[in-house]
Amino acid sequence: MVSSKHEAMHRLFRSHPEVFGRAFETLGLPFPGPREVALLPNDLTEIDPIERRVDTLLRLDTDEGPFLLLVEAQGKDDRKKPSSWAYYLSHVHAKYQLPPVLLVVCQDTATARWAEGPLTIGPRQWTSLLVRPLVLGPHNVPAVSDPCIAAGDIPLATLSAITHANDASIGAILKALATALQSIDEDDALIFAELTELGLGKSPAAQTWRQLMTVDLSFFRSETSQRLRAEGRVEGRVEGRVEGRVQTLIDAILRSLRARGIEVSQEARQRIESCRELDTLDAWFDRSLTASSITEILGKEG
Repeated sequence: MVSSKHEAMHRLFRSHPEVFGRAFETLGLPFPGPREVALLPNDLTEIDPIERRVDTLLRLDTDEGPFLLLVEAQGKDDRKKPSSWAYYLSHVHAKYQLPPVLLVVCQDTATARWAEGPLTIGPRQWTSLLVRPLVLGPHNVPAVSDPCIAAGDIPLATLSAITHANDASIGAILKALATALQSIDEDDALIFAELTELGLGKSPAAQTWRQLMTVDLSFFRSETSQRLRAEGRVEGRVEGRVEGRVQTLIDAILRSLRARGIEVSQEARQRIESCRELDTLDAWFDRSLTASSITEILGKEG
């Protein structure tokens, strides 16, 4: 089941893959910064009716050559994960003939320590496969609580807020990020603020973040919407940005429905995917978080 925390992690690494290298600089791991990044298909489904879908799959081209980055968000230890991760790594290696790296992002230290492994597959007499993910979590991602530092690296500050969601220092981290967002373009601030809220999930820190947004960034309008200012929808918008936000809302609605197990007919899906009205999509997204049927979301026509 895909959660909002998963979505936030994926969108952060898709939009700002450079945060991967920066996050590990303090650990002495020499990952070069990417010159170019390509988002690859994340559907690893085989002919057999077993779906294998990695959360995010990226190709990073560097001066030292290309490699694949697989990103997984993990909320707890899971004995089934090592075999899934081994499958992902071997599959993309065979398919793309490039060295793969698995990155697991966690919000608690215990899960992060488990995910670091090494995770072994095979009988006790012989290890057939060894899975060694790279892990980002509260144990190794800096707690960015200085607004100046946050403003200098907002993608990393966002990752800090998400991974430290359950830390005692989360209040200072969120305040630093909220302050830093006021120093950048409004459109970018909207994106990072939304990613942060999604990544915080249902933790108490999420409510703190929403309160900060209400006080510090008045253009954030509601708890669950994309928070686009009404006046910004009428004038001064670049068509590509509007279309990008439309698609983001559509994806969020469908993910919410899938996560909550609400059946979506082909007609309802087509209606959602063809809608280009931000206000309508905004309302549908809000309803998708609490409604028990597609009719409650779209009305009788759904």
